[in-house]
Amino acid sequence: MKLLNFVKSQVKFPEKAIQNTIALLSDDATIPFIARYRKELTGNLDEVEIEQISDLVRFFKDLEKRKTTILKSIEEQGALTEALKSQIEKFVTLAQLEDLYLPFKKKRKTKADTAREYGLEPLAKIMMAQNQENIKLAAKRFLTLKIRSIEDAIEGSKYIIAEWINENSLVREKIRQLFIRHAVISTKVIKTEVESEKALNFKQYFDWKEPLKRIPSHRFLAIYRAEKEGFLRIKIEVEKEQALNLISRIIIKNDRDPATKYIREAIEDAYKRLLKPSFSNEFLAEAKKKADEDAILVFANNLEQLLMAPPLGGKRILALDPGFKSGCKLVCLDENGSLLHNETIYPHPPQKEMELAIKKVKSLANAYKIEAISIGNGTLPGKPNSLLKKFL
Repeated sequence: MKLLNFVKSQVKFPEKAIQNTIALLSDDATIPFIARYRKELTGNLDEVEIEQISDLVRFFKDLEKRKTTILKSIEEQGALTEALKSQIEKFVTLAQLEDLYLPFKKKRKTKADTAREYGLEPLAKIMMAQNQENIKLAAKRFLTLKIRSIEDAIEGSKYIIAEWINENSLVREKIRQLFIRHAVISTKVIKTEVESEKALNFKQYFDWKEPLKRIPSHRFLAIYRAEKEGFLRIKIEVEKEQALNLISRIIIKNDRDPATKYIREAIEDAYKRLLKPSFSNEFLAEAKKKADEDAILVFANNLEQLLMAPPLGGKRILALDPGFKSGCKLVCLDENGSLLHNETIYPHPPQKEMELAIKKVKSLANAYKIEAISIGNGTLPGKPNSLLKKFL
């Protein structure tokens, strides 16, 4: 997927504006510069909208880099097909990409790997086919010096099936959707720390429980901090039976097959040992990221209000933005910051209307009862005091 098409699919800005913004960002232009001085190219996109595009460009590049790494890894394993390559190239989320790559990812030796070494993968395939009249008779053929009983053969096969279930992209997508809709965050207090003075700061969150999608960011961050300090443990989970039923609908093909009992056991094992921990960690990380972003936004808004507060209090201000060819822009503001008057004066070349500019400033200062003058850090030469002497 091309960068332009990807960004277009995520935001509703005009294509030309997106294209020009991407080009400016690739030339290392800053977001404030683009927003202020390249409005004709961006269609007047503001800083927030340009930052959206910048974030999407960065995400797309990271996604493409990850795709390249995954394709190379699968190719080295001799498992890359044209269909698989095409599927990987179409993905637009990291979660989808990582789910597909999971079966090919190098990992530490698992119980399923050991079962494969003992030659039990064919038995696992027989069980998954769910068309065997006597599964124990089939398992008997796989007995060896290391697999001494039918029960051991079936148990090993269940480990392999559990790994297949964990790596099934449809299963993972359905479980992810289940977590998105119904995940619950809960806490359990650590008894050994509950009496400490610091722990009392988090007492209201001991044995807490609520839907993850509804928890306010400030509360999540408080709970997260309490866990990091060792006062409680966080769990993010969904209702177990709902998850198992969802997986069973995907995996179970013949409910009357003798292998079904063992497949259901493998499903439960896959969920408890592999799927649940994976998605709990994923959604904990996502919740932390969202809470951090919300906290930063609140801080930014509070800081904006602080910085935008009148430094001199409630006074009438004449604000002047110095300039040469384009003139000096000035505005008159009342005690509440409301605009009373705006105008441009031209005291410098090529116009050289110094006397007219001086009269205009004096006139406005008197007319609007100006109490203070503010001069911006524009291109006008000299110090502010010397400028004021010219005008006043």
